[in-house]
Amino acid sequence: MSARRKPAFGVVIYAAITLSLSGYFVFAAVQGDFGLFRRAEIEVEGERLAAELDTLETEVARMENLTRRLSDDYLDLDLLDQQARDVLGLMRADEIVVR
Repeated sequence: MSARRKPAFGVVIYAAITLSLSGYFVFAAVQGDFGLFRRAEIEVEGERLAAELDTLETEVARMENLTRRLSDDYLDLDLLDQQARDVLGLMRADEIVVR
């Protein structure tokens, strides 16, 4: 007669704990706070913010140019005339307004 031995209860518990911990660490590596999905989100957000930074830097450079052109050291008469017309609604005496 051959007697079949059942696996020891400790081995089953050890395998279950090992499998559970392995599953947890794989899940955390993929979807955790520092996981692969979060890393991909951060990279996409970084690219979006870099594009926004480029846009803002261009806008700041344009505004700095306009500010310099209206400063005391350098006065652009055409820009001053344009701003007076746009902001204050001024016009020269020899001009005709058509509405």
